[in-house]
Amino acid sequence: MVTIIIPGYSPSNKLWLEGTAKSIRGEGEVRPIYWNHWTDPEARFDPGEKANLLEGITGKRVVDIIAKSIGTLVASHLIMKSPEKIRKVIFCGVPLNDIGEDEKEMIKAALRKLNPENIICFQNDEDPHGGTEMLKGFLSEFGTDIQVIEKARDDHEYFYQDEFNKFLLG
Repeated sequence: MVTIIIPGYSPSNKLWLEGTAKSIRGEGEVRPIYWNHWTDPEARFDPGEKANLLEGITGKRVVDIIAKSIGTLVASHLIMKSPEKIRKVIFCGVPLNDIGEDEKEMIKAALRKLNPENIICFQNDEDPHGGTEMLKGFLSEFGTDIQVIEKARDDHEYFYQDEFNKFLLG
């Protein structure tokens, strides 16, 4: 069992990544993912390539995913590769305002591969990258019962680690 924590694009997500990694309880390895471009501005960021790397890291183990922002797209690519080994998924701040239609379709396709009871989405109601109502509308387009937890915030911060643990351990 491995819990992978996939951050957003910006280096400012390092604080969230490390705080989340330290707070996760349960069995197995907790694996925070650091992006190369945080230290090397020349490094290329391709969500599909990142998912390939994560596939190698996870191997044949059962996987829990916690992903924030563009990390939700990377996670979706990973889910499409091996949906059978994904146990639970937590998406935070799905950046619907910042991604194209093809990327949105990738997220939908990935979520369709999993039991909705094993997915939870945290979305701040006024997240500048896409608020709660936008996410609920997006998810309703394919008739899913994925739980959306709305938070009364107007930013893209998702420090809800206690709730992450409750979902993962439940």
